[in-house]
Amino acid sequence: MDVNAAVAAAAAIAGVCTGVIAMLAFRWSERDQKRPTRTSLHTDPVLPPGVDTVLSVLRSSAVVLDEGDAVVKASSAAYALGLVRGGKLAVEPMLQMARDTRRDGEIRQVELDLPRRGTGRGDALAVSARVAPLGSRLVLLLVEDLTEARRIEAVRRDFVANVSHELKTPVGALSLLSEAVMDASDDPEAVERFAGRMQIEATRLTNLVQELIDLSRVQNDDPLEDAEPVRVDELVAEAIDRCRHQAGTKQITMAAGGTADLYVWGNRGQLAAALGNLVENAVNYSPARTRVGIAGRKVNAPGGDLVEVAVTDQGIGISDKDKDRIFERFYRVDPARSRATGGTGLGLAIVKHVAASHGGEVTVWSSEGQGSTFTLRLPEAGSVRERKPYRAGAADLDRLEASTGSHELPAHHDSPHHPTHHDRSANHPDARATREPLPAPEVLP
Repeated sequence: MDVNAAVAAAAAIAGVCTGVIAMLAFRWSERDQKRPTRTSLHTDPVLPPGVDTVLSVLRSSAVVLDEGDAVVKASSAAYALGLVRGGKLAVEPMLQMARDTRRDGEIRQVELDLPRRGTGRGDALAVSARVAPLGSRLVLLLVEDLTEARRIEAVRRDFVANVSHELKTPVGALSLLSEAVMDASDDPEAVERFAGRMQIEATRLTNLVQELIDLSRVQNDDPLEDAEPVRVDELVAEAIDRCRHQAGTKQITMAAGGTADLYVWGNRGQLAAALGNLVENAVNYSPARTRVGIAGRKVNAPGGDLVEVAVTDQGIGISDKDKDRIFERFYRVDPARSRATGGTGLGLAIVKHVAASHGGEVTVWSSEGQGSTFTLRLPEAGSVRERKPYRAGAADLDRLEASTGSHELPAHHDSPHHPTHHDRSANHPDARATREPLPAPEVLP
């Protein structure tokens, strides 16, 4: 009886142990099945369906964070801006916004200035960051680069301020001069003197308004809608005639050559205004009894032939710090000289826009105390019909070749005879030195 009871007890204990072991094995197996494997990490999507596709087409930089602030998804633009480094969001204010949004589910937006990485420059990136919850566990961060928009807005503000200032100066002068005329009504000589000054200020105001209109027109109109083949020598002759009086007053000789049989494709009025501005600047910034040379040639380019017209002067030259800004609106290298000559600071800006709208470019070489050369490159008329307008790149160019048809157009009958622009180039061995993107022209004797 005792033996049977012991066997029964042992059997019961064995059954209980077997049940416990079976239950533990089942639990262990169930836990293993729920544990994600390396394969399941790649096959089971972390992002909600369709989110990855939407993020890939957004212009904004996108970053998706999980509940541990780890980066689940980031666009290439986010890496380029330096938002993500080492799998983490590297901008602390944005990371704090993401944590706050994960906690209360509110959408947040802020504008920040971020330092540029690896540029060594002091300017910053202006960005707009927006954080929103994505599902129950994820947070979506969208960052928009506002740097270019801020720059354009600053240019617009500067332009409005400059226009206001430039208009205020002659208008204020006219107001004061009119009062002076009224006070000097019994002094004919004073009235005549003040009236002359009023004419000068009125002319300056007229020129400023006209150049503002011209600048607006070349920025908004498509010059190729009314394009036609334009003879370069006619443009040069028109530019010389435009500046003949100023050049004659200063006894400046204007020499032209190499422009025969050259044609460009574009709007004749805009091209004449651009070349006229270059020649007028050369005359205004040149001392008395010097020379202004205008030379043209045809050059080969990958997208088609170009016509190159260079205007060279013996003026004061342009410093390196000013070269990058001379094509800005209202920028003047010498404000005092601009006031004396009636310059508005818009001439070179008009030249730049005309060249760009015609598929060309304008570049400058200058050395302080030796003079400057402005080169206008435009598509040649013969090849432009067969291609889209080509914008010339920065390439090595030979010096202005001494070619045929050089002739002088003296602006003053008493001016002494000087060798032509092309004869000069043959007598200067240093004239073959070149610079990028323009050759360094010879210094006029």
